[in-house]
Amino acid sequence: IISHVSIGTNDFERSVAFYDELLASSGCHKLMNFPGAVAYGKQFPEFWVQTPINGATATVGNGTHFCFFANSCEQVDAFYAAALKLGARDDGEPGPRPEYSEAYYGCFVLDIDGHKIEASYWDQSKAPLAE
Repeated sequence: IISHVSIGTNDFERSVAFYDELLASSGCHKLMNFPGAVAYGKQFPEFWVQTPINGATATVGNGTHFCFFANSCEQVDAFYAAALKLGARDDGEPGPRPEYSEAYYGCFVLDIDGHKIEASYWDQSKAPLAE
């Protein structure tokens, strides 16, 4: 139901370097590159990093976060480790979140601009989604 999301940055080159390496840990890569904007995804542009089009300062939305799919708990762990290594700040280390579901395993970090990002794995064998 989501086509893509975009986040703003005030340090474009640093943010692109951060997401180039971080998203590689989830099997994503850069698909499009424009002056002041890049798009990442697995098959089509799903996540954009860009300088704000209106020229104003990029700010972080309180309560907003973006979650990247992981294929395993180990991939969530790798995402978290890569994010911290690249300068992100911890906002919830990897682990099960039974308050969400028995099937949920995820982590939260604040990227180098302060955006809350997440990686999660949903183990269907533990709690399948309703059909």
